[in-house]
Amino acid sequence: MDSGTLKIGELAKRTGSAVETIRYYEREGLLTAPSRSEGNYRLYGARHVERLQFIRHCRSLDMTLDEIRSLLSFHDSPEESCSAVNGLLDKHIQHVADRIRELQALQKQLHALRGLCEHTQAAKDCEILQSLANAEGGKPVNLGTHSGNCH
Repeated sequence: MDSGTLKIGELAKRTGSAVETIRYYEREGLLTAPSRSEGNYRLYGARHVERLQFIRHCRSLDMTLDEIRSLLSFHDSPEESCSAVNGLLDKHIQHVADRIRELQALQKQLHALRGLCEHTQAAKDCEILQSLANAEGGKPVNLGTHSGNCH
């Protein structure tokens, strides 16, 4: 085997990826199919390492596979204008901002739910459990009017 080629386990170790993740990215078309050895092992090169690191960095930024696919398309066409890349990032930034607002609302709801029961009581009397059991539309009921105690 050439010193510039890696088997899938070596690629996984070098990039901090799981072997199954690498195979998944191949199936999704994000990674090009590698060449095969005489023993039918996948053989990866430096380009695969670079591309997988690019994908992993995008994933660490919570980008979707479709967003990554678009970015890879531009990466593979270096003469194209990057205006669409800017637009994609602007859209992703807005998505992140929306998600932060949703998580802050979730945190507020969880704090209010936690405030229903400040003292340890029997589970049958726990206002948190009662609120969760009586929730409509995924939201606990009576979060604004509680005694702060489990009765």
